[in-house]
Amino acid sequence: MSVDKIELIQGEKGMELPVATGNWVMLRNEGYSPVQSMVGAIGACGAYVYQSILESSRIEYVFEKVEIEYERDTEIQSEPLKEVKINFFVKVDEKSQGRAERGLKLISKHCPVMQSLDPRIKVVEEVNFI
Repeated sequence: MSVDKIELIQGEKGMELPVATGNWVMLRNEGYSPVQSMVGAIGACGAYVYQSILESSRIEYVFEKVEIEYERDTEIQSEPLKEVKINFFVKVDEKSQGRAERGLKLISKHCPVMQSLDPRIKVVEEVNFI
């Protein structure tokens, strides 16, 4: 088991995550809110895992971007995440697109961020071939 540590500090505009290039303000409209940061982490982790899957499947690709949409459950007072949709925009030869699409099923098994989510949060992965 490994233990890592992150320190947040109180800044002028909210909680800040110190980084060498300048602190990240974790407050909506000043930076990214904690929920937006979590959604970004889900998308980034999913992208890294998907790239690893494509590489281990020996599928040549060019990864362009990831778009993430999320919905919050407004029926619960704290409005937790309800659903996260991750859209990967990837260039893959037509002959490999079927295998690349099937590789999506492996992402959630290998993404530690997704595995750390409450099971009620639905995560949907899609690939858009460009």
